[in-house]
Amino acid sequence: MATPEQIQNLQNSFERAGISPNAVSTSPSQTSYFQSKMRPRAMSMSGQAKPLKPFNTEDIKILLLENVNQTAIDIFEGQGYQVEFHKGSLPEEELIEKIQNVHAIGIRSKTKLTQKVLSAAKNLVVIGCFCIGTNQVDLDFAATKGVAVFNSPFSNSRSVAELVIAEIISLARQLGDRSIELHTGTWNKVSAKCWEVRGKTLGIIGYGHIGSQLSVLAEALGMNVLYYDVVMIMALGNSKQVSTLNELLEKSDFITCHVPATPETKNLLSGPQFAAMKDGAYVINASRGTVIDIPALIKAMQSGKIAGAALDVYPNEPAKNGAGLFSDELNPWISELVQLRNLILTPHIGGSTEEAQSAIGIEVGTALTKYINEGASVGAVNFPEVSLRALDLDKADVARVLYIHQNVPGVLKTVNNILADHNIEKQYSDSQGEIAYMIADISGVTQGEIKSLYEALSATPLKIAIRVLY
Repeated sequence: MATPEQIQNLQNSFERAGISPNAVSTSPSQTSYFQSKMRPRAMSMSGQAKPLKPFNTEDIKILLLENVNQTAIDIFEGQGYQVEFHKGSLPEEELIEKIQNVHAIGIRSKTKLTQKVLSAAKNLVVIGCFCIGTNQVDLDFAATKGVAVFNSPFSNSRSVAELVIAEIISLARQLGDRSIELHTGTWNKVSAKCWEVRGKTLGIIGYGHIGSQLSVLAEALGMNVLYYDVVMIMALGNSKQVSTLNELLEKSDFITCHVPATPETKNLLSGPQFAAMKDGAYVINASRGTVIDIPALIKAMQSGKIAGAALDVYPNEPAKNGAGLFSDELNPWISELVQLRNLILTPHIGGSTEEAQSAIGIEVGTALTKYINEGASVGAVNFPEVSLRALDLDKADVARVLYIHQNVPGVLKTVNNILADHNIEKQYSDSQGEIAYMIADISGVTQGEIKSLYEALSATPLKIAIRVLY
């Protein structure tokens, strides 16, 4: 048995490591994985990266909305950026006023960055969506303004998958109803239509980051797993891909959706699909609110065709937390929905865990910082993915040109003619649709020459945006 002195020594070692011995443990993903991603690439003899700064030496201004995680704030403040933080989203007119002078904005799912809002942004360089989806941003218009958009496509995958597992078991055992009954003083111990999930079939629509993780967890519970996806994807474990959505609907006891919001997925599950399901099947949606036709689901549950459902997302969602916001004024069928039995309703919390939000803050915060400081656009969803290795600290009189332009022939010839008096050490260019992006490191350039280079590149007719880092 450990002595009091040994225990005290162990506690002291925890404290030196910045860990409380009484703290709830967290996923290792935010430490091991993301720290490894953030390690700098190999440098030359100096062993250090040369710090770059924007041509305009005014401090970078960051606007963060919707309670973006503290990990992102720490990253931005560590860079010396000016950070303005709001716990909620902003009304459109206030957002238009705030976005005019910021260089970067971080949002989650409630803030809508429409063409109207983005048109007001004079200095905006980059947008960070601290979530999976990017449908709240006008991606095409942002690209035409030279604004890159980053998101976090997989950091909350585990959190969403675990929520779905919890909902599968809760629906099978009618836990929601039993809990509500007991809260109101009703003792109702029943086993009718309550099931084990072992041996049941889970049908997963969309076998991406979340769907595949869910597949592994479900098999660990003894479930059979089928999945449907528009592309062929290698199965994990003993799961099997089916060739049609109808086959999945006909064979599954539980059906869960993990697809993006697109015109093709709108009302993906509606009246005909519910009719094709087994009598007494269960439906779960933790993807996007438009994927399920909720009025049709209400009818299917009222008729007894669907035995239970869990919804975490809705076509229209409140812009903030508060009582009385989830009402018919938001969606006209809500008062009818909330009367259904064996229905779990949650307020878009699939990725709302400490681990997921911390990891998202690190991932998106790091991506935005690398784009602002280095011009690296790898991971951007609306933009060519371009990156150059960091400049070495021992490199003098070197500048990095970031040139976003229309994707037409002859532009690079014009740019390289401007840069021709200097040595182009590294250069990389790529295009996506009508947008092209070039990064070039040029040496033998003094600070006095940087302004004239900037002005010459700014005068080129097909330029969308330009930055010079030095």
